[in-house]
Amino acid sequence: MKISPYQIAAFSHAARAHSFSKAAAAMGITQSAVTQHVAKLEQVMGTSLFVRRRGGLELTPAGKELFALSDRIRTLEQLVAEKIESYSALATGHLTIVANAPRPAMPIIAAYKRLYPSVEVSFSLHSWTTVSEKLAAREVDVAIITDPPASEDLFRLELMAHRFVLIARRGHPVLKMRRLRLADLADRPLVLPEDGSLTQRVVLARARALGVTLNKVVRMNSYPVVKEAVLHDVGIGIVLEHSFFPDPKLVEHPISDLSDTFKTYLVTPADKRDLRFVRSFIDVSQANRSG
Repeated sequence: MKISPYQIAAFSHAARAHSFSKAAAAMGITQSAVTQHVAKLEQVMGTSLFVRRRGGLELTPAGKELFALSDRIRTLEQLVAEKIESYSALATGHLTIVANAPRPAMPIIAAYKRLYPSVEVSFSLHSWTTVSEKLAAREVDVAIITDPPASEDLFRLELMAHRFVLIARRGHPVLKMRRLRLADLADRPLVLPEDGSLTQRVVLARARALGVTLNKVVRMNSYPVVKEAVLHDVGIGIVLEHSFFPDPKLVEHPISDLSDTFKTYLVTPADKRDLRFVRSFIDVSQANRSG
């Protein structure tokens, strides 16, 4: 049985949206048509491509391998279509963005929406590990991530350089220390982002290297929640400087043991960089990057 472009397209849309109904809406066909296309593809391949979960579709190992190829085909088709058509201005479209911290993503998205209000932007925050995985799996158009994995398959644009700092409520005793070390935080409630975050990985690795045991670590699921936890006196926190918007109640303080500089980049699969929505977002990011 020969595989048709419609089967590949139906599979690719369903894999990207994690939904047959959303794939049908994107393709302008019925949901039953999408499921039939995918079923025929599974029949030809002799294996399942999706696991049906309550929260949506999940790719099987075979599905992940196929999607890594089919999404490249979809990207090439988009590039061809955009070369043929005239795009003097961006019309309605969709851009999926993920990041491991609110900044510098939010100011760039705000600038982008001012220029291109008709483009729908989906943005979500995740741990460093999850952002890296979504980028590798081609589940997103753009990632804004600190210290991204190096790969020839990725386009990278540097946006910001920063260090890890301590954040504490204004007037906290720890802010009086001129030379703050990780050892000084050993027995203080210390708020860190979740497992899989770059922050937790770097801080705990440095503590181990120095022979310091951080006895009262409190884990939160994102930078905004770390900030809220510090504001509510759950503890003091460690984050990348300038990773969220300033609050008059909070003060950033350097940590002598964490003086290394890390860089945050805009990252996209190299073959997607010339897609009109991605290219326009790169241009806006370049104009609004720090330093």
